[in-house]
Amino acid sequence: MTAMRFRGPVLPDGEPRDLYVVGGPGAATVTYEPQPGAELVAEGWIVPGLVDAHCHVGLDEHGGVTDAEAEQQAIADRDAGALLLRDCGSPVDTSWVHDRDDLPRLVRAGRHLARPRRYIRNYAHEIEPQELPAYVAQEAQRGDGWVKLVGDWIDRESGDLAPLWPRDALDAAMRVAHEHGARVTAHVFGEAALRDLIGSGIDCIEHGTGLSTDLVEEMVANGVSLVPTAMQLRNFPKYAEQAGAKFPAYGEHMIDLHRRRRDTIMAAHEAGVPIYAGTDAGGVLPHGQIAGEVLELAAYGLTAFEALGAASWRARTWLGLDDNLAEGATADFVVYDADPLGDLSVLAEPGCVVLRGRPVGRRGVGLGSGAVTDL
Repeated sequence: MTAMRFRGPVLPDGEPRDLYVVGGPGAATVTYEPQPGAELVAEGWIVPGLVDAHCHVGLDEHGGVTDAEAEQQAIADRDAGALLLRDCGSPVDTSWVHDRDDLPRLVRAGRHLARPRRYIRNYAHEIEPQELPAYVAQEAQRGDGWVKLVGDWIDRESGDLAPLWPRDALDAAMRVAHEHGARVTAHVFGEAALRDLIGSGIDCIEHGTGLSTDLVEEMVANGVSLVPTAMQLRNFPKYAEQAGAKFPAYGEHMIDLHRRRRDTIMAAHEAGVPIYAGTDAGGVLPHGQIAGEVLELAAYGLTAFEALGAASWRARTWLGLDDNLAEGATADFVVYDADPLGDLSVLAEPGCVVLRGRPVGRRGVGLGSGAVTDL
């Protein structure tokens, strides 16, 4: 197979280089050794493949979708430059994506684990606390190294967000997951569930709008990561309006979490909590919006370098692809016509997407619903 040549500054260090892709399908790698006869495919700023660290392939707002619909979700992410996806819960088996060289690399968390009537209908295994360790073991074996818990949701008796799991069940669940070589993450909007989740040894928090200073310090000490899903957080007023008439305490709570979301997330970032970019696509939000999530993180206060790293080189390392276009690395990258660190909106228009050494996708995916709004 003839080598391909790409030319331009290679992030994260930004050094101008000639990057070559060598090797056949499934074995294509990066080299910086000149390859005689290599065809120049694209010039521009070269970025390690983007990462959507929180999405849901195989899920929509009503539950599981068909394989054909899941395929289109993955293609939308791929065309946006997201070549590595951490799927944070799906009720259908999407392991078949692993066999598709034209679809992004997928890290699956299995199906959500929740209490009966304490999460969105048709999403989760709905179980009782004593069943949690066994289901964690099951989903750890079915997934790709992650398990997803629902940490809090509306409790109809209290009329507000409340924890789903007692501490003893969480302690056992974390122990079982780690024995199976899996990491655990949890959906958490409010404050009350966080202390037990973090104290029990969880590896990551999704959303995290209820974090306090002492919990942030504990996250740093324990190496717990945060995926804030900033675009999803913009929807809190809508959720408050939808449920506020029946659950006024919940409505007020969601409005308060929304009001202080920027300060909360930035406090975690400034304290040293590792933050990664995730769109929460697959429920009410569309796929293919990673550019909007990066822009939203930058609007919170992350530098362009930090925000892009949260969706590229740092996130790839976190999820186990510690190559980032070094010599011999996997040939997954995106080429942009302009410097994304000078203008992050450039991310919405990838010039060339290269997955497993093959140019794929299309130019100009747009920001769509991922466009930044006023904070």
